Amino acid sequence: MYHATHFLPDYSLKAYNSFQFDVRARFFAAFQTTEMMQELLEQYQWLPYMPIHILGGGSNILFTRDVDGLVLRNELNGIELVNEDADHYYVKAMAGENWHRFVCYCIEQGYAGLENLSLIPGSVGASPMQNIGAYGVEIKDVFHSLEAWHINEKHKETFYLKDCEFGYRESVFKEKYRNRFIITSVTYRLRKQPVFQTSYGAITQELEKMGVTELSSAAIAKAVINIRRSKLPDPEELGNAGSFFKNPSISISHFERLHEAFPDIVGYPLNESKIKLAAGWLIEQCGWKGYRKGDAGCHEKQALVLVNYGNATGGDIFRLSTEIIESVYKKFGVRLDREVNLI
Repeated sequence: MYHATHFLPDYSLKAYNSFQFDVRARFFAAFQTTEMMQELLEQYQWLPYMPIHILGGGSNILFTRDVDGLVLRNELNGIELVNEDADHYYVKAMAGENWHRFVCYCIEQGYAGLENLSLIPGSVGASPMQNIGAYGVEIKDVFHSLEAWHINEKHKETFYLKDCEFGYRESVFKEKYRNRFIITSVTYRLRKQPVFQTSYGAITQELEKMGVTELSSAAIAKAVINIRRSKLPDPEELGNAGSFFKNPSISISHFERLHEAFPDIVGYPLNESKIKLAAGWLIEQCGWKGYRKGDAGCHEKQALVLVNYGNATGGDIFRLSTEIIESVYKKFGVRLDREVNLI
């Protein structure tokens, strides 16, 4: 029998997903230590067979239905400097740490490299899962290793950079190993001497507006925070999961054809054969920016963000996203992929 004090039946997940959907989990539990995690997994064996879902900050997830399974929330906390060499600090953070708080801590300590990733919602454990990125920096650029617990084989494994197979908002944990491992900690390789990345987006203009004359990690973080706050809704006030779609990449020849028809199209060279497009621009050109149907909508300032104005369901948001994908494909011949995890 399951331990009544551990597994909570028919539990609302409204407080644990940034869309604020009031979906329910058949069973729910949270853990604050690895011992507690292992104990819960032992108890899980005695439940009637059901899938297990690991939940972190809940900021990149779309619940389209109630969860007929066990939801385990990772609340492991702690940060420590575990090593350093001539050029780098190696900083280990437990997976349940709030991402933005961790970034702020590193900036205060003089550990450089995370400043462009300020104010991204979610937890430390989700950062390698998604290979989160913003303003020219991705997790793979600062990643050293992570520790994860194999749920079925009951042992800890260490994954290094090559093991994670990082791609654009992708890693082995998103699909291949989904719900097979629980990430318990991540170690980042951060610089002693900062190398500032200010060429992406509006960072340079924002720094000028702020009157910054000497670059620092703190100044770049502040600029990124200002930019994000100016165009992205706060999930506490308006349910959303940040960027809902990935920026698509297309061939250079496809881009050239589109550029002839749409001279204002936004694109960035990805490599010798691919151009990355701005998904928000494509969506906006199809007339979706500011669109609202019932309580599901496309944000008025950033078309890349789908929002719950109060009582939308995950199904409502999913259907809206499908309509957007179809209209962008019809107009541009470009297929958008959802960035959020669907459940």
